[in-house]
Amino acid sequence: MMLSLVIVAIALVVTGEWRDWKRLTIRDTGFAILAGVALALHFWAWNASVHLTTIAASVTLVNLQPAFIIAISAFFLREWPSRKQFIGVAIAIAGAIIIAAPALMESGSTIRSGAALGNVLALSAAVAAAIYYSVGRHLRHDYGLWSYVGLAYSACALVLVAAAHLTRLDLFPQPGREVAIFAALALGPMLLGHTGMNWALKFLPAYVVNLVTLGEPVGATILGALIPGIRQIPSAITLLGGVIVLAGVMIAARSTVSANRTAS
Repeated sequence: MMLSLVIVAIALVVTGEWRDWKRLTIRDTGFAILAGVALALHFWAWNASVHLTTIAASVTLVNLQPAFIIAISAFFLREWPSRKQFIGVAIAIAGAIIIAAPALMESGSTIRSGAALGNVLALSAAVAAAIYYSVGRHLRHDYGLWSYVGLAYSACALVLVAAAHLTRLDLFPQPGREVAIFAALALGPMLLGHTGMNWALKFLPAYVVNLVTLGEPVGATILGALIPGIRQIPSAITLLGGVIVLAGVMIAARSTVSANRTAS
């Protein structure tokens, strides 16, 4: 987050979007901070879950967030999905549950199980992400991309630094290899991924933008199988769930494209 903020600060100066902050209301400032806090909780809960459950289960459960986003969008933003969009999201979520099923069954019914706790953390990360994207959709109507993410990412970074301090975790120094990984995360998942999705929130409902994340369990499972230090080979049921996830994403995405063409 801190490395991402360096680039965000440069973008704020170059684009002049820092001027948006002059017209910030107390209410909108509170919403931006809420988005940052929710993003921090999302990062914390999901990263904690990875240590306790499988990659497939963790990434799948955290990407149940479209279900929560649809509910928040309907009641908070007054944006309802179309019938085909809803069906597509439902199919994709069903595929995600199929992927997670083996880990969920292995975890047992007691919360004291490490895998069960990991699953709960991943699900709570989904709720936090849903709040983050929904608030972003609300604020992006009135504020530029960099002015919004500048506030949200700053709040997120401060919360995470405070959490590290309270738990007595040393952030510095870090080995060069770890710094390089953090830099790659800042340039890829944060600036291209999160910031790209925040850009799209100005033009599309949050539940449509968030559809992109439903393909993450498939990609993460593949990476988990290929990276030497992980080598979590997906089972047949995981592969089946991945196919169902992609089918649901395609149905919802095609419905969105058709709706946009009709509207134009």
